[in-house]
Amino acid sequence: MAVKLNERAFEHARGLIHDGKFVFDERDDWSEHQPSAADENRFIETHGFGEYARWHLGVDDDAPEETKGHYKFPYGDFQKVHRCGLLAAESRAGQRKYFDIEVAVAHLHGMLEALHSAARSRR
Repeated sequence: MAVKLNERAFEHARGLIHDGKFVFDERDDWSEHQPSAADENRFIETHGFGEYARWHLGVDDDAPEETKGHYKFPYGDFQKVHRCGLLAAESRAGQRKYFDIEVAVAHLHGMLEALHSAARSRR
């Protein structure tokens, strides 16, 4: 399997975080917060695979592009970045030794942590 970083998704996630479109949730929340298969199918029907791709930090070159199997490492709910999704992606990328994805996700996670710390210090 040739899985590599989806640069377009990485830039999309950075932009969402920069714009404040994120959820600072708990590590174990991803199983409840990730889109269901039905949610994914509806999103693809409405927006197409091009937009679906922007929500996945990895792509598998061994799987056809117009399939869900081509896209790996989801990080949000098609509206916002979820901290729990980033943590799940970071962990899985590290386990599978996809270092480019792991580094990119760590960067996004760091952005979230910095924004969260800044917001807390302003209170």
